[in-house]
Amino acid sequence: MATLIADNLTYSYSKKSKPALNKVSVQIKPGTLTALVGPNGAGKSTLLKLLQGQNNPDIGDITIDGESLVRTRSQVALMPQRSSMNWKFPITVEKLVSLGQIKYSKSKNTNPFQIKALLANPKSWVNKCCELEATMQRVGISNLANRRLDSLSGGQQQRALLAKTLMSPARILLLDEPCAALDPPAKDDFLKIVRKLADAGLALFISSHDWGSSLNSYDQVVVLDKTVLASGTPNSIQGKLDDLNISSL
Repeated sequence: MATLIADNLTYSYSKKSKPALNKVSVQIKPGTLTALVGPNGAGKSTLLKLLQGQNNPDIGDITIDGESLVRTRSQVALMPQRSSMNWKFPITVEKLVSLGQIKYSKSKNTNPFQIKALLANPKSWVNKCCELEATMQRVGISNLANRRLDSLSGGQQQRALLAKTLMSPARILLLDEPCAALDPPAKDDFLKIVRKLADAGLALFISSHDWGSSLNSYDQVVVLDKTVLASGTPNSIQGKLDDLNISSL
């Protein structure tokens, strides 16, 4: 089981700009569901990109079980915001999920012929430990395999993205605003799914604007506003809310 530790991370988008993150330290443990909450502009998405290795911190270290993230990046997967996806792209759910098998990196471009071959036959490259149908069943979308993306509800789209993320070998999952714009039943369903994933031993770090009762679904909560203002159990964080210097949550 993999534990990710981020120590004293500071990051700016340019040398002249103020830090988007300042001295941020977090720990993501296996079998734990952790919420990352904060206002717009708090740096939540920026932090997730650092933890996944898309960007490098100006200061600070990120390790997994004591090893540098550079060596262990394959153990971390990032599920992007639903709004960043083109849901009118003419492919099926099964084909979208199958794309999670492809390894992307900053230093090496993915072969377009690899993607074309995979889309032509999604099941052709699935290995025994990451089987396509089992992954879709795990998040409750096996019955949607042949549905086009543009026919899905918001909750179904999020589960499809989660299944795609689960197709990677990662044991640490970073989810960027997965419950945004979902109605309460869809949000509850999604939280039940990620709860089961955590109970199965995965480490999940989920950004959210929600400061409501759904936070009780999490084991730990990290409050971020460019720096970590508080962290702990939902009950302990809610008790500190009035003292936190946050403009809006």
